[in-house]
Amino acid sequence: MSTYCVELCYISPAIQEGGKNVEELRRRISGPSYVSLETALHYYGLIPERVEAMTSVTNARGRRFFTPVGLFIYRGIPMNAYRIGIDQVEFENGRSFLIATPEKALADKIQADRGTAIRTQAEIRTYLLDSLRIDPEGLGRLNDETISLIADQYRSRKLRLLSGLVRRLGGKSNGHE
Repeated sequence: MSTYCVELCYISPAIQEGGKNVEELRRRISGPSYVSLETALHYYGLIPERVEAMTSVTNARGRRFFTPVGLFIYRGIPMNAYRIGIDQVEFENGRSFLIATPEKALADKIQADRGTAIRTQAEIRTYLLDSLRIDPEGLGRLNDETISLIADQYRSRKLRLLSGLVRRLGGKSNGHE
């Protein structure tokens, strides 16, 4: 069983004994999809809170599934935005899963929080640090150019503000490490 699955989700003993992991179940419940939002932000250490649900993004309609293993949440996004900012992580056993890059996970989260009225860099900074409790150092390690590309695909003013903020904080322009 991967550390990723054990840290992020409760796994029933029956699933563990069968050699399956939460990621495999996530893929089977609804696909195509990739891990994003709070689950990916926690995976990258950008938010301190423990994640109670496996959050993913799909190019289909968003849905929630309550299972004996846990809650699986899928958020639908436009196809143009879906295609960019996805990494593949491989386990030692040869299995793999798709996960948003840190930039894409944050962009997906900002887009999913539709009730936020963000119009300035100061407002997005307050939202990130106070509402999401994003690690300020982690924010400065993000790639502003990647966020800008994602903003173009989402056609999002909020994400353009995020790109500008990351650039101002000294974010990388040649990719995350």
